[in-house]
Amino acid sequence: MFDQINGLPVHALVIHAAVVFVPLLALAAIGYALVPRWRAKIGWAAVLLSVGAPLTAWVATESGEELRERLVASGLKGAPLEAIDDHMGFGTLTLYYSLGLGVVTLVMVFLTLRRSERPLPRAASIGLSVIMVALAAVSGYYVFRTGDSGAQAVWGSGG
Repeated sequence: MFDQINGLPVHALVIHAAVVFVPLLALAAIGYALVPRWRAKIGWAAVLLSVGAPLTAWVATESGEELRERLVASGLKGAPLEAIDDHMGFGTLTLYYSLGLGVVTLVMVFLTLRRSERPLPRAASIGLSVIMVALAAVSGYYVFRTGDSGAQAVWGSGG
């Protein structure tokens, strides 16, 4: 299922979704956390991205494992395989942090949804906001490191 579609590695097809959706989730989470007046307008996007971004990251990691197995079976070893393994480590961290960000964002959205009669306590709102911003920053960092290490593994250092 995660190996190939029409002869192309699934990984090459789905990584672009993760590279777009994880940073979009990070931006939506930061906006939702730091600008309460935007919450009614971006809550739906935050919810969709909270599910979609980790899902695309998961499909990217699963398809990457299939691609690695195919490359090893065809004889890949040494430094190129080490580069792929480093890339996979970053990809796994991207998955975990984007999943954490998605869960915390969903919690924040559902706790603040229609809370005009009994708003979320200020300390809880600040605490969740700090966690969301931190997870957004770490998710953004790891999606960058994953993409960069993958590009380096495929295309080399450009020299």
